[in-house]
Amino acid sequence: MAENSERFITAFNRIDKAMDGELQSSKGIGFSKAVRILTRYNAIVRRYKDDLLEFAELRNAIVHNRLDTFQVIAEPHDSVVESIEKIEKEFTQPRLVIPIFERRVHIFQSNKALSELLHVIREKGYSKFPIYDAQEFKGLVTGSGITKWLSMNKETSIRDVLIEEILPYEKETNHQFIDKDTSVYTAVELFKDEISKGNRMDALLITDNGEADGKLLGMITAWDIMSIE
Repeated sequence: MAENSERFITAFNRIDKAMDGELQSSKGIGFSKAVRILTRYNAIVRRYKDDLLEFAELRNAIVHNRLDTFQVIAEPHDSVVESIEKIEKEFTQPRLVIPIFERRVHIFQSNKALSELLHVIREKGYSKFPIYDAQEFKGLVTGSGITKWLSMNKETSIRDVLIEEILPYEKETNHQFIDKDTSVYTAVELFKDEISKGNRMDALLITDNGEADGKLLGMITAWDIMSIE
């Protein structure tokens, strides 16, 4: 069975190699500097930046303080080894939004009756619906938008209302499109970034190409994000 130091160094080297591959021309940069560079645009490195920098110090202590080729002066604790192996897996085999959030999304055509959508809310408990005109995406209808419409149209019979009439009551920024190869941590950051701008985003819509005209593969809501560790 491998010693903790061997497992630690193996995981560390795999992370180092993966970062080299992402940076491409990274010879001579060093692990810690590579971490700081990748922090700018890699959500996984950003999430584990402090851990990775601490691991770099521990790696140097293990490698530089060897008494000989086969002996180290200290073995990393089990929890440290488990942590770096977890991060190595996240970096080399990142969890992507597909297949994790792949699902059949209930969509509506804009010329359908609002009453049909309300029936689905009542029966299924859904509260967010991508709306299309044929194949063209028109917007995301939410329970909040419906409530706003109702407050402004108290005298209107719902039987006569089309879904397209709700869209003007929705924020254009209540959604974003992402592609199927987006990491789950990037998805988390997109929600957080919008909150920092004072915008509460309702959903990320996942398509094969990250564009509104792509095939809809799934949807991520703020509630879904809370389940990501």
